[in-house]
Amino acid sequence: MRADRLVSLTLLLQSRPKMTAGELARELQVSERTIHRDLDALSSAGVPVYATRGATGGVALMEGWRTQLTGLTRAELHALATVGAPGALEDLGLSAPLRTGMVKLAAALPAIQQPALEYARQRLHVDASSWFAEREPVPHLAVLRDAVWQDRRVSLTYRDFEGQRGKRVVDPYALVIKADRWYLVAGNGEEPRVYRGSRVEGVRLLSETFTRPARFDLPAFWRQWCKRFAEKRASYEVTLRLTAEAEETLKGIRPPADRARFEAAPRTRDGFKNVTVDFERETIAVSQLCEVGGGFEVLAPEALRNRLVKLATGILATHGRTASRRKARRKELE
Repeated sequence: MRADRLVSLTLLLQSRPKMTAGELARELQVSERTIHRDLDALSSAGVPVYATRGATGGVALMEGWRTQLTGLTRAELHALATVGAPGALEDLGLSAPLRTGMVKLAAALPAIQQPALEYARQRLHVDASSWFAEREPVPHLAVLRDAVWQDRRVSLTYRDFEGQRGKRVVDPYALVIKADRWYLVAGNGEEPRVYRGSRVEGVRLLSETFTRPARFDLPAFWRQWCKRFAEKRASYEVTLRLTAEAEETLKGIRPPADRARFEAAPRTRDGFKNVTVDFERETIAVSQLCEVGGGFEVLAPEALRNRLVKLATGILATHGRTASRRKARRKELE
């Protein structure tokens, strides 16, 4: 295990000009003390690694030094075999380079390992696409990609969640795709913000460039941002009275994390459960409860109960009139 970590540590230092012990520890999921011990081991083995102190300090390899490690473990070969050309790369125009890159990588493997790669490829395939959900259009993705690659400022026209449009000049640090949705991570003199790609309604590439923050780490930032987003997300709690059938249907619609809430609620003698569910917004509650169809009653809030009653009454009235007209037409034909 330690040998694999030392190899990973060496390759990390080779791929980046300088990293702090803390960054290395997070990347390899160990303590900083372990990183310092591993660095001593590398140095003893003849790897020219050195550390500098101060605000701009860090750990680095001697300039120009490269490891000659080329072998891959069986698990690494299996992981590489699952790499395909997901829609994200197609959006960026990188699916063809990925395919040619994988061909070159396979050709560069030692002859003894090449059959193992094809063996794994024929036994494991990863399809990240969803069955029915449509991907959100991001018409300005190409311009955003160029801005991110070139460190160029952009003038952004953006429509927020409330539908308000605004213009702002931002420094585009990175693009992130999560569940088929594109996001732009950008700075504007403050802490980086996240913009949903489908809400970008206009982008103008500016001539001026920007300097990326020296300590900005995209994977670490994204993990923290997602955590904060989950903690501060909107809340819309609904108390429901559910039959066993309605409970099972709603469980299939709701995220897996809600299952514990359903299971914890006791069932009454008449076969119902009272469960409080957080739908985040009223519109989500209406959509998902309509999908359940029947077998439930909204106990609170009253506004949602009234909205569903109005919706159901309107649907019943429309379909009732239609049924009456069809019945009358059939009588005429008789």
